[in-house]
Amino acid sequence: MLLHLYAVIVAVATAVLIFAGGLVTSTGSGLSVPDWPTTYGWNMFTFPLEKMVGGIRFEHSHRLIASGVGFLIVMLAIWLRLAEPRRLVRRLGYIALAAVITQGILGGITVLWFLPDPISIAHASLAQLVFCLTISIALMTSPGWKRGYVSHGAMPDDRPLQAVALATTALVYLQIVVGATMRHTDAGLAIPDFPLAFGQLLPPTWDGKIAVHFAHRVGALVVTLFAIATTGHVFYHHRSRPELWRPSALLLVLLAVQITLGALTVLTQRQFIVNSLHVVTGASVLATSLVLTLRTRRARFDTNAGSKEQDPAYGLPMDVRRAGPIGPADPIGSVRGRA
Repeated sequence: MLLHLYAVIVAVATAVLIFAGGLVTSTGSGLSVPDWPTTYGWNMFTFPLEKMVGGIRFEHSHRLIASGVGFLIVMLAIWLRLAEPRRLVRRLGYIALAAVITQGILGGITVLWFLPDPISIAHASLAQLVFCLTISIALMTSPGWKRGYVSHGAMPDDRPLQAVALATTALVYLQIVVGATMRHTDAGLAIPDFPLAFGQLLPPTWDGKIAVHFAHRVGALVVTLFAIATTGHVFYHHRSRPELWRPSALLLVLLAVQITLGALTVLTQRQFIVNSLHVVTGASVLATSLVLTLRTRRARFDTNAGSKEQDPAYGLPMDVRRAGPIGPADPIGSVRGRA
């Protein structure tokens, strides 16, 4: 239980980091601190607070938060290595650690190379994957996941739901990548009105920035349709499964908020708080869709190759528990006899 709570804290901290990164981009503060890993020659952790003014406040705070999240993920990977019996979950911890290290390196390169668009976009996109990894670990260490949500009957193996939920999650991530491309190529106001484009349904003129911006709007429509298809399937076929309809309801709420924030970002001329909230809400939409997707596939994890998932009641691997009851006289021999 403590491991799960710690994993939740790490996931929340990662969301805060994404918001802080959004503030850096939205305020144009990416080069307010021109050196890395130092800050104007100071050690990052000894930089005087009174010098944190203007854009330095956003960029340096982002670095400090990133360092804190990196440390939390290091501790999470170590904790999983020592206490987590499931190989898959331990590997997620290792991948999260490698991803956050790569994320830090990309952040440094972004500054040292003066914000090249491809590196900046990769930095923003990888941040979302780090968040997804921490969310996955928090989910898989939760009591409900370990029990297999059996309190409401066996989890249905609904293949159509699994497919549409996975497609929705993939499309949300693609939409976030397009959004990152739009922000880092300064295309956020390439179409200055909403919901129309230059007063028309389609832009009357086109260039690269207008195309990226319009693709982001079209992507929002596609994601909305897939999210409605996913949640509609859940509400119609699995109303008795709270582990499915709760994230479905949250997904619809967050999606409505995200679309509203996207419209306000344009209408307020990219006001930095609104824009940053748009970034972190997009990450929340992705995380919620991912949780729903993983829960639809929960039954498959029991038979995952190489996974030694512990039975919460008996402390035995689930593949052993499925073999049947163990005799009291010689439990070890009984298991061996069935092997």
